[in-house]
Amino acid sequence: MCNHDHSSEDLPPAGLSRRGILAGATALAGITVASVAAQMASAPAAHAAEPPAAPNYPGRPVTPGAVVIEGGTIVDPLTGDAVVDGVLVLDGGKVAAVGTRDATRKAVAAVAGRAQVLNATGRWVVPGLVDVHVHANALADTRLILQGGATSIRSGSSSFYQDVALAGLPAWAPGASPRMRPAGLFISPELGDSVLADPDLAPLVALPHGVVDASDLAYLTRVNLKRGAEVIKTRANPRAGLAEQDPRELVYDVEQLSAVVNAARGAGVLCHAYSAEGIDGAVRAGVRSIEHGVFVTEASIAEMARRGTFFTPTMDAITSMARSANPVLAARGQEYTPILKAAVRAAHEAGVTVVAGTDSFGTDVTPLGTEVRLLTEAGLSPLEGLRSATTHAARLLGWEGQAGRLVSGGFADAVVVDADPLTDGTALEKVRVVVAQGTVVRNGL
Repeated sequence: MCNHDHSSEDLPPAGLSRRGILAGATALAGITVASVAAQMASAPAAHAAEPPAAPNYPGRPVTPGAVVIEGGTIVDPLTGDAVVDGVLVLDGGKVAAVGTRDATRKAVAAVAGRAQVLNATGRWVVPGLVDVHVHANALADTRLILQGGATSIRSGSSSFYQDVALAGLPAWAPGASPRMRPAGLFISPELGDSVLADPDLAPLVALPHGVVDASDLAYLTRVNLKRGAEVIKTRANPRAGLAEQDPRELVYDVEQLSAVVNAARGAGVLCHAYSAEGIDGAVRAGVRSIEHGVFVTEASIAEMARRGTFFTPTMDAITSMARSANPVLAARGQEYTPILKAAVRAAHEAGVTVVAGTDSFGTDVTPLGTEVRLLTEAGLSPLEGLRSATTHAARLLGWEGQAGRLVSGGFADAVVVDADPLTDGTALEKVRVVVAQGTVVRNGL
């Protein structure tokens, strides 16, 4: 039962400004002038549009320089087409041109003398990858995510708004962090020390049964949005990765999840769900994507297809439990792996859009290419595996036409790999070069 008033949808006056909240989140994420400078030390210098106008004004966002990737086979995940001996021109944080050498000749000439030129002959060039489920809390985390080729990500929540702070970095320090849709705090019954992240959360501390009342769930959702969350993360079931929890127990039912979805006001809700009942309730509540989804039923799959609900199976997070030293987790991994593989195949065949998310946490980062390989082993074609980490994922995150494809005006994000992603499901594990926001953050040529 709720023990404070939520009669109005307006939030209470904040005792601390959003800037103050994010200052704390920034410190927790390890973001300092020195750390960003160290992160960018090996990258080509970018230039600011103009110097700061006043001591209290932070200046203007930084415009990245130019990069030319030539000689590789450029792949379009949407169509499956490829340009052999192609050229990709990135300038000012956007794709300036992409195509044959003749088609890109003028664009190459326009950046001559100031562009970093990379020779990708004998390799394949794909868009920057999109990981739709990560838990990044610090610069060390984002550095590892970028090294695996994920240049755009969706947060699966953070404990103290660190993801909101990290999401602000690309405009000011291109290449320091992937482009991100932050989720803020996990909408869950027990917030733990996360209540210390924000004075507006103080009213939730005294709730006798945690955050379970519909009005409290809506309140927490609105606080997240107020602090800069662009998506909302909630749950239907406990965690599978904790031996003491039962991932088939119901945490929130359809009415509670509907309260979160309604309060999100269009911000996509991703829902951690394992049990058939939990998944069904989340889908009927209108969540944007189901995360994990091991015990999804045929009926829920049909409803997901009808509603356009996305499916993020987090294959590596589930299957890797089978290698755990903990016997409970090892047993879960062994039981869940074939069930989840069958669920991926069934969902894909029914027309549900499957997207790639690693569920990486902190510096325990799984390269997104590994997740794509596992999806292809579950039954997706190499092209569909590539789409799960590019065009499909970009559409889920609202970046369709900007991320996930190398098209004129799109994001200046690209990855060079050593194998053909149209025929080889392991290709995205063979990352050679990563360009994020027009900045080369990995160069193994």
